[in-house]
Formats: sequence, structure tokens, C-alpha cells
Amino acid sequence: MAQPNTEDQPKALKPALESMTLLVAAVIVHDKATNRVVLLQRSENAKFARGMWDLPVGKSDPGEPITETAVRELYEETGLTVKPESLKVAHIIHGAWGVEAPNGFLTVVFAAHEWTGEPENREPRKHAQVCWVDAEAIPDEFVDTTASALHRYLTDGPQVSLDGWQ
Repeated sequence: MAQPNTEDQPKALKPALESMTLLVAAVIVHDKATNRVVLLQRSENAKFARGMWDLPVGKSDPGEPITETAVRELYEETGLTVKPESLKVAHIIHGAWGVEAPNGFLTVVFAAHEWTGEPENREPRKHAQVCWVDAEAIPDEFVDTTASALHRYLTDGPQVSLDGWQ
């Protein structure tokens, strides 16, 4: 059996692991009719930002499209279901460094205006509560990066924020 000719095939490049940036998705579920958003409060046992408020957010799995990350994390944390094609990009956060991201992170913050289900705390070890919050009464004790993204989304502000860059 003849060996296939590989001379004309491109060689695979070495993975650029030193430059790998953690991919993260966050979702702003916004009920425009009542001007409420779904937020979660991290528990005192959380690995990060104990007791702080945040958007539903989580890391992308290897080989997972970022829209699927958003859909999966939102469901895992809140029980809400959204269709990937209904997500709108609301904001991008590019962080120079993160707790689990020494090479930086990129968070794509999506807005969802259509969903099914009611918010519930599906990860009680990680979160103290998951609930609707009036968009005019967002708690101050909020993770900085996602607080900025949420504020900018609600006020039609800049769509990209940088965190930790010189």
C-alpha cells in the first residue's frame, strides 16, 4: 500500500500555549418590559469574588463555540434556556490577567431578550442566590469587570473594556 504524499500538505504549527487566553462567556438576561436583569450572588464558599454579585458567567470548554458556552453556563447556573442564535453581543472584556488566567482572559458578554424558564439557584455551593434585579438598582458589591460591562450595556456605552492593561 502506497504512503500518501505529505510533501504538499502544510505542517501543523506548534500550539502557542504561552499566549493562550482564557475564553469566558457571560449572559445578561434582560426583561425589557420590566427592565430587570438576572443576577447571581456568589456564596461565601465561592473560589472567586465571595459574596459579590455577578452575571451568569463561565469558562469555555476546549473546542466549544462561545455561544454554546453562554447557553450551557446560563442553564447550569440559573436553569434558564436561551437559543444560541438569539444571543446578541453586548460587550467584550479583555483582561490582562485573571485568577485562573495568567495569560489573560477574553469575556464575551451576550444579551438575551428571549428565554424559557424562571431563574433558580442550580449551584447552591457556588451561589447564595439567583434572582431578577431591577436594572435601576444593581448592587454595588459587584465583580468589577462584569459590573462595568452591564452598566455599559444598559447605558449604550462603549462595547469593549480593558482590565489590567498598562
